[in-house]
Amino acid sequence: MTQKSRAIGLMISAIFCFSIMDVAVKLLAPSVGVLPALWARYAGQMVLVLVLVLPRLKQIVRTRYPLLQFLRSILLMSATAFFFTGISLIPLTDAAALMSTNPVLITLGAALFLGEPLGIRRVAGIAVALVGAMIVMRPGSDVFSASALLPLAAAACYSGYALLTRRVGADEDVWTSLFYTGLVGTVLLSLAVPFQWKSPDVTGMGLMAAIALAGTIGQLALIRAFSQGEAAMLAPFSYTGLAFAAFWGFVFFAEIPDFWTIVGTFIIAGAGLYVWHRETYAKR
Repeated sequence: MTQKSRAIGLMISAIFCFSIMDVAVKLLAPSVGVLPALWARYAGQMVLVLVLVLPRLKQIVRTRYPLLQFLRSILLMSATAFFFTGISLIPLTDAAALMSTNPVLITLGAALFLGEPLGIRRVAGIAVALVGAMIVMRPGSDVFSASALLPLAAAACYSGYALLTRRVGADEDVWTSLFYTGLVGTVLLSLAVPFQWKSPDVTGMGLMAAIALAGTIGQLALIRAFSQGEAAMLAPFSYTGLAFAAFWGFVFFAEIPDFWTIVGTFIIAGAGLYVWHRETYAKR
């Protein structure tokens, strides 16, 4: 197996693990709420990161951008909270489709805040993706739910996190960024979770363990994927998450996307892939 194939396999494995985590959250939320699920996600990641970086912890905790690290951690935690709340209220496929607007939002944010070029074709790609999101949500219709705004809020927060990660990425060890992401989320959620805590039953404890395990393995696989392959090459494979969401939604929750949800999902994915193609190949 070539290094490129391994990187693609790791990327798809990471997306698969995240989809398992989403299923566990959706199954767990009705019994204990979203906050304990969110805490399990971050506490699990923090434990793994500490185990992996313990030999060089003093080096890892040093950061040149403490404020930016804190802000990016808050944005990622907010994105996760919005998305977890969203999937507890709306179908998995809808939530995954709306969350998939984040690549085009990152492109827009990079132009507004990082001074990256934004030509008419990229603007068109962003506009088309947002049209796809409107088709999935259908505001003003009988099927519209305000809860559908939560995955969009998650996508916006994740885009801000990604832009700050670009800002600090060149000067920081990836493990430093991962450490602070886990640390901030775990500390803040550990302070909040006692006020919303509902003791899970055996099944609930198993689901919390699945959230921690799947989220942590997925995060590790994602890091390994980007260490072995170019980000531009791997980006399109993130859309496999839409297929996983549709499959798990049908298997576990008997969710069958309607015609317009499918249309909107394909429009969002197509616009995202178009923007990716423009950013990757138009510069060469």
